[in-house]
Amino acid sequence: MRSLPVPDPGTPDRRSPTRFLLWVARVQAAGMAGGAAWGVLWMVTQALMPATIGRAIDAGITVRNTDALLLWSGVLLGLGAVQAVAGVMRHRFAVANWLGAAFRTVQVTTRHAAHLGATLPKRLATGEVVSVGIADVSQIGNAMDITARGAGAVVAIILVGAILLFTSVPLGLVVLVGVPLMAAIVAPMLRPLHRSQKHQRDLQGELTTRSTDIVSGLRVLRGIGGEQVFAGRYREESQAVRAAGVRVARSDSLLEGAQVLLPGLLVALVTWIGARFALSGQITIGQLVSFYGYSVFLVEPMRTLTEAADKITKAHVAARRVIRILATEPELPDEGRLTEAAGDLVDEASGLTVRPGRLTAVAAASPEDAQAIADRLGRFADGAVTWGGVPVRDLRLPAMREAVLVSDPGARLFSGRLREELGEGGSLDEALHAACATDIVEELPEGLDAEVAEGGREFSGGQQQRLKLARALVADPQVLILVEPTSAVDAHTEARIAGRLAGFRRGRTTVVCTTSPLVLDWADEVAFVESGRVTAAGSHRDLLATAPRYAATVTREEEA
Repeated sequence: MRSLPVPDPGTPDRRSPTRFLLWVARVQAAGMAGGAAWGVLWMVTQALMPATIGRAIDAGITVRNTDALLLWSGVLLGLGAVQAVAGVMRHRFAVANWLGAAFRTVQVTTRHAAHLGATLPKRLATGEVVSVGIADVSQIGNAMDITARGAGAVVAIILVGAILLFTSVPLGLVVLVGVPLMAAIVAPMLRPLHRSQKHQRDLQGELTTRSTDIVSGLRVLRGIGGEQVFAGRYREESQAVRAAGVRVARSDSLLEGAQVLLPGLLVALVTWIGARFALSGQITIGQLVSFYGYSVFLVEPMRTLTEAADKITKAHVAARRVIRILATEPELPDEGRLTEAAGDLVDEASGLTVRPGRLTAVAAASPEDAQAIADRLGRFADGAVTWGGVPVRDLRLPAMREAVLVSDPGARLFSGRLREELGEGGSLDEALHAACATDIVEELPEGLDAEVAEGGREFSGGQQQRLKLARALVADPQVLILVEPTSAVDAHTEARIAGRLAGFRRGRTTVVCTTSPLVLDWADEVAFVESGRVTAAGSHRDLLATAPRYAATVTREEEA
């Protein structure tokens, strides 16, 4: 079996949903061809069975020829054995094609989401991205899965049509006209089903976004008493999703009922006409049994074609959502040509200058101004920022991401082993100590090998913040930008973090956006920002004495 996911998923064709689906099929062409070949063999062996049974009746039972009966019985047994082997192989290829398409879609989507970075949450709702990873990849996989049976169904219908017309033109026409007629009756029922499915998926995506927002902000909602309000909204939206699901089930049940009723009517018609032909001598008893068998058999390939149309249509809708993500371009395209820079990091919009090897604090009267400066310095937002006189726009984005790390309150812990989450390196213990997170690890039964839940929800807000700070310190970037790294910890812990952080990053460029006096007192230089501009700079103690507005800003917590 192939190893999944593949190391390199390739470059998807994102010009249209159809082209994306064709690209998925093309990159796993060998598996698709194998599945189709085994699917054809699997279905053809079934298609030959009614004719074999008819021959056994006419050549063996009717004329009491034991040798002929044994011969055709042996042929039937051989067809059954081939069908069994082909069925197993078809299923193996179909599952591999499903998994390959699903994994490949997840890989290219995740890769592009990582490439988008901060652009992703601005352009796309969380629920929409989650829906792609949960539901849409399955629909795309289903489209690749059904091709094996679909190819067999097409060949089987053509083969059976030739056999029927050769045996009896009138009965052959009844079957060959009746089967497409059933498909024509069923086809219009697919459109309302797809509309209701699309509506349900859209509502599900919105509901997922709502639930993600509630979970991520649960502590805040409880703090302001808004938990019940948001719970009520979630309840209303979930009921809308349920109602949409009921509509989907209603359409689906009508379709399933039609797919049972119509073939049943065709079987009854063929049996009635065939019996009259057999009584008049136009066909033999064996041929009558064959026609009956074919009228029953053709139900399966026709249902397969209907299923294929349904799954391919759903995959087309799913691919459209994938394309929407893949077609989203980063706000800051990677147009740089340089791979490194050094010297002063200057944000011309605010007038901030970050000198290399120093701990610079940014105390902003408005927290939004501090976040905006951090985004520009880390090139998560466009701005006139230079590094050693070189515009950061001229730096390759991967090089910029490796050299400058921005850790803000929006950073999250991911699921997995804590050691892997924090980053394994020689400085891990020192980073945990600097972030005052050693006690968190010691309290875990498995220590650094403990499994972390998504978002680190088993930790308190302060514990999460200390672990995220430790993760940023382990990365040891050339420039580290921390936005409110101690806002969720108590004053005693904050004071220890401030001193240890200054020692841990000594000699390396560090920017801390905060208004905490305990942190500001350890900074080599503090820049006070009002209305987006640096209006005063100096040490924390000097600014307290010479800048009244700075003093009022940073002592608000103490006065409270």
